[in-house]
Amino acid sequence: MKILIIGAGWLGRRCAESWPDAILSDKQVATVGDVLALLDEHKPDAVLNAAGVVGKPNVDWCEANQMETIKGNTILPLIIAEACQQRGVYLLHMGTGCIFYGAAPDGSAWKETDYANPVAVYTRTKYAADLCLTTLPNVGIARIRMPIDEISFEGNLINKLIRFPHVVDVENSVTIVPDMINVFRALLEKKAAGIFHVTNPGTIKHREIIAMYEELVDPKHKNEWITEQGLIDEGLAKKKRSNNFMSSTNLEKLGIHMRPIKEALRDTLIKYAENKKKM
Repeated sequence: MKILIIGAGWLGRRCAESWPDAILSDKQVATVGDVLALLDEHKPDAVLNAAGVVGKPNVDWCEANQMETIKGNTILPLIIAEACQQRGVYLLHMGTGCIFYGAAPDGSAWKETDYANPVAVYTRTKYAADLCLTTLPNVGIARIRMPIDEISFEGNLINKLIRFPHVVDVENSVTIVPDMINVFRALLEKKAAGIFHVTNPGTIKHREIIAMYEELVDPKHKNEWITEQGLIDEGLAKKKRSNNFMSSTNLEKLGIHMRPIKEALRDTLIKYAENKKKM
């Protein structure tokens, strides 16, 4: 199966490294014609859109750069989708679970069928793409959440948490990247349409992640704990971050499974420590 990956960022590269039949494109695409040219050149069986705008050093950047964020997170996926529709090629779009804030309306985990309640510019632009793409056939949306990887990278939740002197102890659904890569591959092979929450079963607190990091990677690590409001009051964040629990019922329907979060996290941190020693 030939897979074309659009977007040569961290997660796009991780997928390309794991799939020998993948083609990673780092070409900037701005029009439907640009994407059609890529499709005609490579003739893929499926496309993974891993391109998007997150903002640097964090999503607060998006608040002050709204048009760039809209173009990267809303308009670009629709451009890619239009080209794929014209060529009859399946598209898997990488979305985010950060579109959900707080508890679901019924008090349970957020389901794929729930309407989101995005607040920040970043999450609104991502959700706008989801709303449009779900009207199209032959398109899948894979929503990930706070990715954790065995390889050190600035976007890795582990790297983020250990870098901050002040950390909020909140509980969330998260995505272990090696598991995500396997799920993306399964969805691409099945050409599965619809929305899929690609999060490991269960939830975990930042305090638990840090404790496991100190146990397995760096026992000398230290940080202070702060409230969500404290982050804003001290000017460390412009808006409250998304914290939520998500369920992955649509993956289960396809027979696609991810490891329980605490099991997967321990395995990932052991490998993270090994990779850190090599570096």
